[in-house]
Amino acid sequence: MPDADAPAAMPDVMPSIRRVMTPQDTNAVGTVFGGAILSEIDLAAAIEAHKHHCGKLVTVAMDKIEFHKPVFVGDVMTIFTNTLRIGRTSITIKADVWAQRRLTIGEAVKVTEAQVTMVAVDDDFQPTPVNGR
Repeated sequence: MPDADAPAAMPDVMPSIRRVMTPQDTNAVGTVFGGAILSEIDLAAAIEAHKHHCGKLVTVAMDKIEFHKPVFVGDVMTIFTNTLRIGRTSITIKADVWAQRRLTIGEAVKVTEAQVTMVAVDDDFQPTPVNGR
C-alpha cells in the first residue's frame, strides 16, 4: 500500500461524487465527521454498482476503511470508484476519497479509502442475480 504521506496526484478519471464539505458535516473537533464521509462513500459505491445492475442494490458491508487524513470545512471532497468484483448476487467496489484543500489552491490529498460490497435484491429484499447472472 502506498504511503499516505507521499506526494500523489488525484486520479485523472471521472469521479463518482464531488462535494464541498460544510459546517453541518463537522464533528466536535472541527473536522468532517467520519460518518459523513462514509455516507458519501456509500452513495458513490451505489453509483458504481448501478453500472452493472439496473435493479435494487443494498449495502451489506464496508470493509478495509482507512481514514488517512482529516477533511475540513470548505474542502472539495472527491470520490473515485472502481469495480473490484462482480459475483452472482454481489458487487464489490473500491472507493478512494480525496480532498482538495480550500486554503492551498490545487493541493489534493488522499484522505480515505474503503471497500464496499453491495447485493442485488428483489422487491422482497431477497438476494437476486446481478443482471441475470
